[in-house]
Amino acid sequence: MFGLGRKAATGAQVPDGLRIYAIGDVHGRLDLLRALLTMVQADDAARGEAETHVVMLGDLIDRGPELAEIIDYFLAGPPPFAHYHFIMGNHEEMLLKQIYEPSEESLAHFLRFGGRETFESYGVPQRVLDMPERYSFAGLTDAVPARHRTFLSAMEDMVRFGDYLFVHAGIRPDVPIDEQKPSDLRWIRQQFLYSDVDHGVVVVHGHTITEEPELRPNRIGIDTGAFQSGRLTALGLEGRGKWLIVTGD
Repeated sequence: MFGLGRKAATGAQVPDGLRIYAIGDVHGRLDLLRALLTMVQADDAARGEAETHVVMLGDLIDRGPELAEIIDYFLAGPPPFAHYHFIMGNHEEMLLKQIYEPSEESLAHFLRFGGRETFESYGVPQRVLDMPERYSFAGLTDAVPARHRTFLSAMEDMVRFGDYLFVHAGIRPDVPIDEQKPSDLRWIRQQFLYSDVDHGVVVVHGHTITEEPELRPNRIGIDTGAFQSGRLTALGLEGRGKWLIVTGD
């Protein structure tokens, strides 16, 4: 069903004894996240013992209906079958920028691209969202509790297991991994998506919505637009094997 490039199909692997699941952009769909983690936990149990890790690829927030609830869900403790890693997406970056470096321009951009739903989930009144210029920035950002700010600020730029690098958006081709800029890791599109450069790793990412997961020689994209499609995707990796788990399939 999904084409595999040569390197992704034959060369890349994770270290022995590890099993990795990466989950694409959730965007406020707590219902799909719960369903997918139940599916992943069952899949993990069926495959036998391993040290299991779940990598959330970022954009937990914005656009969907249950944004604050997703962070509460992870703070309360998700299913304990795995170690969890949280990568910062561009939407988390936008919220943190609005909290710590606010400006009217960045606020207008954030509200247009999902920030309105985020602030609604934190209980910000409609009158503030309709005319934010009449209120202080604190009128919006004070609604985000300290424990959520701490959670968001602690998100990672990237995670690596063996031959797989997990980021939100992608990497800049021909730039060493340790010299990548956070802005590229969270925002890049065309330069990365259309590149056939061997990055030295297979990059697993979200950020760019596709109808089906994309498995290429140098990258695997698993953002299937959960907030609008109802299809949240996980990629499983063990040894040289890989498989997909998708809600709604």
